[in-house]
Amino acid sequence: MHPRPLLLATLLALLSPVTLAAEGVGRGDRYSGNTWASRSPVLAQHGMAATEQPLASQIAVDILKKGGSAVDAAIAANAALGLMEPVLNGIGGDCFAIVWDPKTGKLYGYNGSGPSAKSRDLKRMREEVKATYAKAGLPYKDHIPPVGSLSVTVPGTVDTWFALHDRFGKLSMADDLAPAIAYAKDGFPVTQLVAAYWKGNFASFEKREKLVGDLANARATYLIDGHTPSEGEVFRNPDLAHTLSLLAEGGRDAFYKGTIARTIDAYFKRVGGDLRYSDFADYHGEWVTPRSVNYRGYDIYELPPNGQGFAVLEMLQILKHFDIRTMGQGSADALTVMLEAKRMAYEDLARYYADPRFAKAPMTALISEAYGAKRAASIRPDRATADVDPGDPKLFDGDTTYFTTADKDGMMVSIIQSNYRGMGSGLVADGLGFMFQDRGELFSLHDGDANVYAAGKRPFHTIIPGFVMKDGKPFMSFGLMGGDMQPQGHVQVLSNIIDFGMNVQDAGDAARWRHYGNAEPTGEASTGIGTVEMESGFDPAVKAALSNRGYKVVPGSGNFGGYEAIMFDAKQQVYWGATEMRKDGTVAGY
Repeated sequence: MHPRPLLLATLLALLSPVTLAAEGVGRGDRYSGNTWASRSPVLAQHGMAATEQPLASQIAVDILKKGGSAVDAAIAANAALGLMEPVLNGIGGDCFAIVWDPKTGKLYGYNGSGPSAKSRDLKRMREEVKATYAKAGLPYKDHIPPVGSLSVTVPGTVDTWFALHDRFGKLSMADDLAPAIAYAKDGFPVTQLVAAYWKGNFASFEKREKLVGDLANARATYLIDGHTPSEGEVFRNPDLAHTLSLLAEGGRDAFYKGTIARTIDAYFKRVGGDLRYSDFADYHGEWVTPRSVNYRGYDIYELPPNGQGFAVLEMLQILKHFDIRTMGQGSADALTVMLEAKRMAYEDLARYYADPRFAKAPMTALISEAYGAKRAASIRPDRATADVDPGDPKLFDGDTTYFTTADKDGMMVSIIQSNYRGMGSGLVADGLGFMFQDRGELFSLHDGDANVYAAGKRPFHTIIPGFVMKDGKPFMSFGLMGGDMQPQGHVQVLSNIIDFGMNVQDAGDAARWRHYGNAEPTGEASTGIGTVEMESGFDPAVKAALSNRGYKVVPGSGNFGGYEAIMFDAKQQVYWGATEMRKDGTVAGY
């Protein structure tokens, strides 16, 4: 369920010698706020954007200054991020969004995830999985390969852009896409972490070339004279500029029913894939209703499955039964109850979460007060439970890039977009300039699983935007990307703000933990108590205490997600922005 990240040591090895040469110099001192924080929040009154790429944040604010809405700014930023961070996202992937509309006083959700090929049923998928591993000379795995055509589903990002724009846009789509088109033609300098990810992704593709099936187009699109771009090297993508221009001129249909769709159809026929023109022509995302739970006076909103957002709500319903503030931030007791709540919610996630058109699940019961209370009652704050099973909520019936924007009228957009594992499937259609996602890898191949593969079905999804309301008013648009880190990351940030009173930037800078070892929606069984990765900011005595309680505690591998947030001070009418200090991004406002 979670992308297997590059280890931190590998990332460090990929960074420039200049960076590594400064080992004898520590960070400077801060003279206000928490001494360990990266910076203070960014404040602005009229508009704001928080993204993982400084140029994308600038683009979004420029769109706002031209009179665009927060949705226009989000589309412009997303188009730029797909160009500038192809290691995380692009128009070959899917997209989810929550929009606060001040005009109607409502939250709107959009699920822009695409389905599998209509022509390939489960029996055929199993046959093709076996044949693909055999052709690559690899031992068979009971799992859809992480690269190649079997992992590709219909991309929903472009559909999401146009659905949001039709309802909330003010500028033309040509205006929104113009900055990304210009950067794609003229080039931009690649940032530090993205350069490292780029190199790591292609190293992985080269090792798996036989599984990918066709790597020539990816090399032609994403390499400069045979190498991945280094930090500061200017990269251009004229093919993507052309594709975005077609969207600016021809609208949504250019992608799903026009030239682009026909090019994709021809490409998959050529490489032996199953997606066809009709899969694109028949696709539409859907407007969905965000659901919420109240956590200590704050209404936390997430989107329903096929995404994993409701795991956040289930965890919060469990945690509200514990006095985490009194336990103390980063204490062994506080971490134990959070880890146990995570384990419980993720076991339910593995059993129940899937495309609701194919699998009925008791989602209302899973996020109910009664179910949360029952699950909380089985938690001991002084020890790890040996085995955690999915609950029976019927008793109570009755993986990335995240970015956020806000405008002068009070509209706020929480939006997340991804190709899933790194750059995606490794496949790039002829002349289009973007890679297809590998989201289909997240299907199970096991009969009876809620998330078992089926023709025309949407896979389980990791990407989740979040939103917080307070006393009926917008409080915060936020997200934390990174596979299965996302629900547990959402909860950690929310607890930092709500339980411990941190500001929006400090809440993201604080040390994080990541637990894995639960059962997976792809069919893998639980490994028991599991493993807890912990960043260096946690007290060594707390790590030792958790080990004594039964957890396997290991140093962090560097994959603790990427957080962006915009908080709104309704009294002062001021936006407070935060960005992920572990990434390359920034907040911009005016």
